[in-house]
This record gives sequence, structure tokens and C-alpha cells, in this order.
Amino acid sequence: MPKEPVELKMVTLVSEGTRTLGTFSESHKIGLDRVNGDVEEREKFLPDGTSSALDSPFTDHEGKISFGMSVFNLANAIMGSGILGLAYAMANTGIILFVCLLVSVALLSVYSIHLLLKTAGVVGIRAYEQLGYRAFGIPGKLAAGFAITLQNIGAMSSYLYIIKSELPTVIKTLSDSHEVSAWYSNGDYLVVIVTILIILPLALMKNIGYLGYTSGFSLMCMVFFLCVVIYKKFQISCSDSNGYHYDMNVTSLSTKIPSISPLHTNNSSHEDICSPHYITVSTKTAYTIPILAFAFVCHPEVLPIYTELTKPTKGRMQAVANLSVFAMFFMYLLTAIFGYLTFYGGVEDELLHAYPHHDQLILAVRLAVLVAVTLTVPIVHFPVRKAILQMAFPDKPFNWIRHSLISVVLLAGICLLVIFVPNIRDIFGFVGSTSAPCLIFIFPAIFYIRNVPKEREPLNSRQKIGAACFGLLGVAFMVMSISLIITDWVTGDTEHVGGH
Repeated sequence: MPKEPVELKMVTLVSEGTRTLGTFSESHKIGLDRVNGDVEEREKFLPDGTSSALDSPFTDHEGKISFGMSVFNLANAIMGSGILGLAYAMANTGIILFVCLLVSVALLSVYSIHLLLKTAGVVGIRAYEQLGYRAFGIPGKLAAGFAITLQNIGAMSSYLYIIKSELPTVIKTLSDSHEVSAWYSNGDYLVVIVTILIILPLALMKNIGYLGYTSGFSLMCMVFFLCVVIYKKFQISCSDSNGYHYDMNVTSLSTKIPSISPLHTNNSSHEDICSPHYITVSTKTAYTIPILAFAFVCHPEVLPIYTELTKPTKGRMQAVANLSVFAMFFMYLLTAIFGYLTFYGGVEDELLHAYPHHDQLILAVRLAVLVAVTLTVPIVHFPVRKAILQMAFPDKPFNWIRHSLISVVLLAGICLLVIFVPNIRDIFGFVGSTSAPCLIFIFPAIFYIRNVPKEREPLNSRQKIGAACFGLLGVAFMVMSISLIITDWVTGDTEHVGGH
């Protein structure tokens, strides 16, 4: 009789133990699933570089800037004054060749940004200069820093030069004033005033993300420019625009008397000037290729924007880049097509110069373009200051005095260059032809090859061979750009090759 309770106890203990083991096993399985999920997420975040969270966590701060603001900032960094010359570029290449080139350059820019983001994920650092340091030590860091500094100082000097040369004309025309000695007729005064009152306060922002609002407004100004270009296509006939030049003398608010003078004194036929060309190959076509190759320069701004992005994963930042590049691609394409189909062979190298100078709508557009250019300067300024800090004060904590002093000295120096060096755009055009290919093509390729471990991707892997070919393409663009600029200097031509 006593055996029965013992057996019952044994069965109860076994069943409870089995249940406990089952519960433990289930809990253990859930824990493993969570760990595996974390590892999987880490592998997505740090693709092809490491599988351990300890290998390359980002060492900078987590950002607080939204996806939309990041798109505004990057798109504003891409958009340069070169958009005004795209219709002229289409006239020199033909519609089909231009579209093929623009599509190719947009895809290459997306691939270049992909290489940068992938390398940043492997290294765990979102600073262009530090990627160079991890790849080649101090020389790599200095090369990246100097390239960013020269490229963006060139872009800023170009923007301020536009303000200096265009703003006095716009103000005089809008105010209907012909006083040459007035202070607002002096571009030197105006560029200093605009820099102190608008550019400097924005440039002093601690984080680039705060410029998202001004970048959005800048892009709206360029959308207005595009809308007017499309509208004018259906208002201006090619024969009138290319046969005569309308000089609108404003005599009152409601009366305008046009004086007409011939524009073309050559023997070009109406059919040749006012008909579209689909593929054009000439000496000017060679100038168009490097101009388009540098149309999407934004690489110095990519990693700073990545640093301040909320939920900063590679996929999320790549989406920001893709949206920014393709938004600007469509803006470039529509501007070029409608500008070209308005004037055809008579299009100017700067599109707005082809329209009647005293057209009030065109004046408003010119003012909008000046506002857009002004608000782009702080975005371009940010990577330069960061590059200087990375090179000169790499281990120093943030300091407002140092931060402000670098900004003031930079902008003051650029203003002095714009005021006292008349050919500043030509000088930085040459500099841009060397720094732009490095930042877009060469550095992303070689930093990727050097920083991604050989254990993950051997040198003969498809990814690294593709990166090497991409870097060689950048060398080819650099050689072509420098050759064309030297040819210009020798022959005395005035074609401009460069980035923004």
C-alpha cells in the first residue's frame, strides 16, 4: 500500500520537472530569438563590415533632425547656381545625349553616397576626414579635409560673386533708379551687408539640421524659378526671342516702350536656330560632360546630415540621399528642357540672361534665385568649419568661441576674395576640377576599398572591383576637366568647368 503514494509523487515530480524544463526551454528560445534579432538588426545597420555590436558603434551623438528636414538640407546642398546653365548644356549636347548623361550622373552620385555610408557603417564614424584617417592615417585625413575646404570655399565664393554682380542690378531695376553712385549700386557693399545680416547668423548655428527651414525656403524659391521657366516657354516664341532683343524701358507703372535691336548677325537660318537637336557632338560637348559630372556635388554634407538624422540607419540615410538626388534630377531636367525649348540655339550660358531684362516676373525670379543662393551658403559653410575643426582641433570639445571665430574668419576671407580678386571664379573653377572628382569619385572608392575588411570583401570581390572602376572614372573626369580649363586659358575662351 505505501508504494502507491510514492509512485504518484514521482509522477508528479517528473511532470512538474518536465513543465519547468519546457518553460525554461521556451524562455531560452525567446531570449535567443531576441539576441538573433538584435544581431540581425546590427548586421543590417553595419552591412558587410562586422557582425558584432562592439566592433563599430557610432561614437558621435544621436541626431534629432527629421527625415524631411534632412532631405531639404541635402537637396539644397546639391542645388547650385549651375542650374542656370543646364539649358545651354542641353543645346551643346542635344536632348537625348543630355538626358542620358544626366541619368548616368544621378545614378553614379547615388552609388557614391552608398559607398560613403557603407564605409561609415563599417568604421563607425560619420566624418569624411576620419574615414580618410582610418584608411591612410594623417595624410588621408588631411587630403579629405583640404579637398572639402577648397571645394566648398570655391562654391561659397561663387555664390557670393553672384550676389555681388546680380543684386545691384535687381535693386536698381525694381526701384527704377539710375543712380550709379548710390550705395545699393555697389556690389561690394551689398555682399558684405548680406553676409553680415543673413549668412553669418545662419552659419553660426551649432548643428546643420537647424538649417532645414531655410533650406526648404531656398528650394521653394527654385521651384518658383522652374515654374516661371515652364510658363515662359508658352509665352515666348523662338523667332522673336532669337531674332530680336527687347530692351524694355520703364516709363511708368503701366507703359513700357520696347526698343528692338537684332541679336544675331550671323547667317544662321531660322530652322537651325529654332529647331530642337537630339544629339549634338562638338567641341562644346566636351565641356558639358564634366559640368554635368559635378552637378550633384553634396558629398561633404552627407555625413554631417547623417550625424544629425533621427534613427540613423544606413537605409534611412540612403533614402534621404536617393530622394534628394532624384528630386534635383527632375528639377534639373525640367529646367533644361523648357529653357532649351524656349530659345533653342539662342539660349544663353546663363538662362535668365536670355529673357527680357525688364520683365517684372523675370526680375522676381532673379530675386528668388539670389535668395536661394544666399540661403545655400550656410549649408556649404558647415562642412568647411567641421573640416577645419577635424584637422586642427580633433580632440577638443565643442567651444562657442572657437566655433564662432572660425565662421567669422572664413566668411570674412571669402568676402575679401570676392571683392578684391576679379577672376576668383576662374581660380576656384580650376580648384573645383581637382577637388570635386576626389570628393565624388576617388575618395569614396579608395576609402571603401581600404576600410572594408578583406575578410568580408576580398580585393577581387565584385564590390571592390566596382569601387576601383568608379575611382578610375573620377580620375578620368579630373584629367578631362583640367585639360579643358588649361585649353581655355591658352586660347582665351571663357567656358566654365566645375562644380557648383
